[in-house]
Amino acid sequence: MARKKKNLIFENIEIIDTAAKGKAVGKTPDGRVVFVSNVVPGDVVDVQTFRKRKSYYEGKAIRFEKYSDKRAEPECEHFGVCGGCKWQNMKYKEQLFFKQKEVTNNLLRIGHLDLPEITPILGCKKIYFYRNKMEFSFSDSRWLTPEEIESNKDIDSRFACGFHIPKMWDKILDIEKCFLQEDPSNDIRNSIRDFAVKNNISFYNPRHQHGMLRTLMIRTSSTGEIMVVVQFFEEDIEKREALLQFIAEKFPEITSLQYIINNKGNDTIYDQEVILFKGRDHIFEEMEGLQFKINAKSFYQTNSEQAHELYKIARDFAGLTGDELVYDLYTGTGTIAQFIAKKAKKVVGVESVPEAISDAKENATRNNMDNVEFFVGDLAKVFTEEFILKNGKPDVIITDPPRDGMHKNVVDQIMNIAPEKVVYVSCNSATQARDLALMKEAYTIEKTQSVDMFPQTHHVENVVLLKKKEGFKSKLT
Repeated sequence: MARKKKNLIFENIEIIDTAAKGKAVGKTPDGRVVFVSNVVPGDVVDVQTFRKRKSYYEGKAIRFEKYSDKRAEPECEHFGVCGGCKWQNMKYKEQLFFKQKEVTNNLLRIGHLDLPEITPILGCKKIYFYRNKMEFSFSDSRWLTPEEIESNKDIDSRFACGFHIPKMWDKILDIEKCFLQEDPSNDIRNSIRDFAVKNNISFYNPRHQHGMLRTLMIRTSSTGEIMVVVQFFEEDIEKREALLQFIAEKFPEITSLQYIINNKGNDTIYDQEVILFKGRDHIFEEMEGLQFKINAKSFYQTNSEQAHELYKIARDFAGLTGDELVYDLYTGTGTIAQFIAKKAKKVVGVESVPEAISDAKENATRNNMDNVEFFVGDLAKVFTEEFILKNGKPDVIITDPPRDGMHKNVVDQIMNIAPEKVVYVSCNSATQARDLALMKEAYTIEKTQSVDMFPQTHHVENVVLLKKKEGFKSKLT
């Protein structure tokens, strides 16, 4: 029987750059790269590998020989264990630098695109407490830190309300204070956990699928409203009523208190009935006088203030005069469509999620908008020549697809239409670069600007303005 090869240790590895998914990268003496978590460029570390591939290693820093001047002291006590905020140990100006660099590299190396002078990335004024939506999971067997295990002390409680440990679907880290959502988010979560422990309300066990408390969603809005949704796996009317009544009395500022009884295998709520306990079943967001109704299942950008900046850039790139027909592809709940509608002749939004389109139509009615129209359907199938003949040939297309980017059929149809301008908003510059490469024949890139929506993480949005090349003709009559 072959002996299992021990993990390697490389000494004095200089971390030279950032890499995908928030990791950093160094070079080993044998010429391979090594991806390392919880370090920043400029650190010099000893690395112990735990995975080897043909051209790279993955490892962890086991000793620091030199600390980088790009380092910051993490605010959160859970940093390094919790899977979020992986860049909290990096100064914010350096985070912005590496986000901008990643976007530029993707556009150049994946798309092989000709770029104009790049507009500097727009940073976020609030680098903590910026999220308007947080989701937490309950567990009856919380994740123990290495320090707790090594201490050999008796563990008082194994109950947790917090986040999944990375790559471990059934392990939950109990969170005492999260720096992503403003108060009273932490107080609400901790109070629910403590009340449940004190009153013998069972916590969910995902592996064996038993227990009562399953998940908690807290939504806040720029208008000061709060929504709390508690998801239960098992029903116990007396205990459920006691918990919800406790929440309502302790936090009278909650606008919407709702619950779900979900005993299926996964905890997604989109096929579940959401039941109102107190208040109303929605909260409101506002942006430039527009109101957007947000319910438990609604999609809305999770950084309200920075979403406003992102939409302003998209509107500015579109350069609308009031005479244009605009298509808003992957419109979601129609926020961009309505945000730009005052400056357009008409806006047509298309989205595959029926609930999102219902929200979009309701919000448009509330905002007294008669120049927006929304359609539901898979864009790869409904975005046809027949659809365009019926709704008009757009002068401008704004597209904000999911991380996978646009379906090739959608790209092909944009090329067939050949609108004067395309504004491409992306949360994944790699797939954005791929799509833009398919459009090089017809379009030049006039502007590109990144927007940081998620400080302390590696995620970044990018907006690109495409202008049709002179002489390129539409294939549609």
